[in-house]
Amino acid sequence: MTDPAAVLNGMYRAEAEYFVAGGPGSASFAPLAPYFAEDVVLHQADGLPFGGDWHGHAGLEKFFLEMSRIWESFEIGEQEFLALGATSVVRTQVRARTRTTGRELEFPILQALRIEDGRIAEVHPFYWDTAAIASACAE
Repeated sequence: MTDPAAVLNGMYRAEAEYFVAGGPGSASFAPLAPYFAEDVVLHQADGLPFGGDWHGHAGLEKFFLEMSRIWESFEIGEQEFLALGATSVVRTQVRARTRTTGRELEFPILQALRIEDGRIAEVHPFYWDTAAIASACAE
């Protein structure tokens, strides 16, 4: 599978199934693994409670565990594929509720995803307001 749209649609479908199956700590990461390069890097903004670089499949699993520790719910809404190619850009609307404060937020995420050999090799998510997200998550 080398078509960027097929890779991204497959990954988002597998991610939704992963969360329906119980998500981090409960469900197997195996259905998601084929969509990510072994040495994938996820870059999260340092100002976020889950900020930093997450490396490889093990790093993604740790990232998902950290996200589940922070968010009580994290619902993916409308998605729009703005560019498809070696670097693809996807805009996603999110609705989330924090565990610590119970605050609900709605915000867009714009992701730049680099795809190599039919797998996601690098992900750069861009959040509209990282300060608002960090504040909502603060204990």
